Amino acid sequence: MDIIELSLTVNQVNSQLKAHEILCKNSGLSQKQIKDAMQKGAVWLQRGKSKKRFRRASKPLKFDDKLVLNYNAKLLSISAEKPELIFDAEHYSVWYKPYGLNCQGSRWCDHLSINRWVEMNFHQITGGIERPAFLVHRLDRATSGLILLCHSKNAARIFSEMFSSRQMDKRYQAIVHGDLSTLPDECQLNQDIDDKRALSVLSFAEKKESFSLVNIQLLTGRKHQIRKHLSGLGNPIVGDRLYGLDNEQYNRDLQLQSVSLGFICPFSNEKQQFFVKKSHLLKL
Repeated sequence: MDIIELSLTVNQVNSQLKAHEILCKNSGLSQKQIKDAMQKGAVWLQRGKSKKRFRRASKPLKFDDKLVLNYNAKLLSISAEKPELIFDAEHYSVWYKPYGLNCQGSRWCDHLSINRWVEMNFHQITGGIERPAFLVHRLDRATSGLILLCHSKNAARIFSEMFSSRQMDKRYQAIVHGDLSTLPDECQLNQDIDDKRALSVLSFAEKKESFSLVNIQLLTGRKHQIRKHLSGLGNPIVGDRLYGLDNEQYNRDLQLQSVSLGFICPFSNEKQQFFVKKSHLLKL
């Protein structure tokens, strides 16, 4: 079966069984398939008002616990694109996120998200112990480039506050339709997004034929902010299937990349500045 949605309550009949045994018995899937689905985030445990992903097959259950299986064979068979570790500072790390890698999971799985990939593979890369990975900012699935992950709740709280208070210098590059060579230096785009203040600073870099390469600095962090601002300007990003040109003839990835990230490290008080080592943007 390709897709299975199942919700089961722990009762006297099945209370002596492990979670994977209960799900195996009621889904028709093998124990190997269930355990794989658990590791990839397809199984949830609802206990009272709390609902969390359930990964450990040996974890004991309680009466009235509810097991939820959201099984999608196609999604679970996909391998995540590997991110590249740029810098490891123990409390946090900086990564290059490739095009197509998510920044959050869905109810079906989370192994295709960068934070889960890092949790599963970080210890193998560094030769150290496993570490949790907390998101404190996001990149769209179609956006590549630098992203920072935290490895403790304390670090996540600190960096979340730093992003909120604009202590993080985030820079992007994009290839857009049209000629922006006459754009004023550090042109400010301030179109509200979802009735919230949104501010981007735009600078022209170079032009070729009917395309322009632009530099963008984010001063706020609204969803799809850069894509919406450039589309509103009349110069959508090449490859933007949401806010781009309806008649776009180019079958290309979104030409948007997070190219630099700078901040004062809250643990060492040293200036940190990171740049992409490679670019997936087309050459003009």
